[in-house]
Parts: sequence; C-alpha cells; structure tokens
Amino acid sequence: MLRNSRHSKILEIIEEKEIETQEELCEELAAHNFAVTQATVSRDIKELHLFKVKGNTKRFRYASISESESGISDKMRTLFQACVLNIRLVGNLIVIKTLYGNGGNAGVVIDKLEYHEVIGTIAGTDTVLSICETPEEAQSVCERLQAIMKG
Repeated sequence: MLRNSRHSKILEIIEEKEIETQEELCEELAAHNFAVTQATVSRDIKELHLFKVKGNTKRFRYASISESESGISDKMRTLFQACVLNIRLVGNLIVIKTLYGNGGNAGVVIDKLEYHEVIGTIAGTDTVLSICETPEEAQSVCERLQAIMKG
C-alpha cells in the first residue's frame, strides 16, 4: 500500500517539478512525509520505468511514459519494439528505420500515440518520418519513442 502511494507521489512530483537526481527526489518525498532511502528511490525509478530527458531549467529531469503512451496496447508496443531498428533525430524531424515492410506498422503506432508535438507522419516501406514544429519538440518525442522501443 505504501509503495503504491509513494509511486503515485513520485509521478506527481516529476510531473510538477524538474527533478534531476535521486537525492532531489528523496528530498521532495520527505517534504511530502515519505521517509525513503536513496536505494528505495532507485528501485522505484526502475519499477516506474522512469528515464531522463532534457530539462527546461535543469540539464536533465526524470520523466515517465505519459498516459497516452501507456494507452497503446501491449500488442502495439510489442510490434513497435519488434519492427523498429533505430530512431534518429534530425532537427525537427524524427527518422525511424524499421525492418523491411514495417514502416506502415510503426507509423500506425506513432499515430495512435497522438503526440500533440507531431504535426505529421509519413510512412514508407522501411522508414517513418515524423515532423514536429521545433527541434525541442522533436527531441522530446524522440526520447519518448526510444523509451518505448527499449521497453
């Protein structure tokens, strides 16, 4: 029970604030009456599948797979992981290379994610091109797609 409420609080904290280190997260949890060690926070980060992305005010910050990303089915997530070879950022463009014949499959998954930053996606035989308005938005989407790809 305590673990679940702590996990919920962690997700709430990283949504509201830029948390760069495990120590910062421990301090924030302590401020919300959760007495935890760094080792506990480290396990929580693994269990929640948190990852670091570029921050606005800090160099990096913890992030989680958003609600829309967890909304794709396990089958679609598995399909994406199986068919995507690599994801590359080029300015405001994200180039996704897939196994031959799987560009359309990866494109469907990306469209299903409904990222507000993506203004368009074009899928070919083995490549998907996702277009964002700014390089910063593309960086954010690229990192989230890479997190899905890695599982």
